Amino acid sequence: MIASQDAGPSPADARAALIEQAKALVGEFSLTKPSLTAAAVGAALETASGRVYTGINLDLACGIGFCAEHSAVAEMLKFRETVVRRMVAVNAERIVAPCGRCREMLVQVDPRNLDCEVLLPDGASATMRELLPNAWLEQLLVQKRA
Repeated sequence: MIASQDAGPSPADARAALIEQAKALVGEFSLTKPSLTAAAVGAALETASGRVYTGINLDLACGIGFCAEHSAVAEMLKFRETVVRRMVAVNAERIVAPCGRCREMLVQVDPRNLDCEVLLPDGASATMRELLPNAWLEQLLVQKRA
C-alpha cells in the first residue's frame, strides 16, 4: 500500500506516523496450516520523495518466505523509487531491527540507503551504515574506484 506524507510534520511526528503505519499491518494469521503465517511483522519505508510504502512478512516452509521489509521494498520499486529516508519494522510487541539480509538488500537496491535512518526500539535510531558497517556492495564499489 502506498500513502503520501506531507512535508509538514516534525521529524518526531514523522517517525511516530511511520511506526503507526507499520503497526496497523501487524496481525499474524495462518495460511494453509498453523506453522505457515503472514503479517507477524509489518514494515513502513519513507522514501526521499516523502511517499510511504508498507509491507508484511510471509513465514513459509523451506525458507521461501520473506521479511516485511522485502514486500515494502517491492512496493516501492513498483513506483520506480529506490532511496529510503527512514524505515521501521514492528511486531505485535515492539519495534524490531531489520535482519542482516534486509539491511544488505536495501543497500543493494541503492547505495544511498546507507544513509537511511532506521528506527530502533526504545526511541533509538541509527543509520543503515551504522547497522551494516561493511556492506558487501560498498566494498565492491570501493574496489571498482581503486
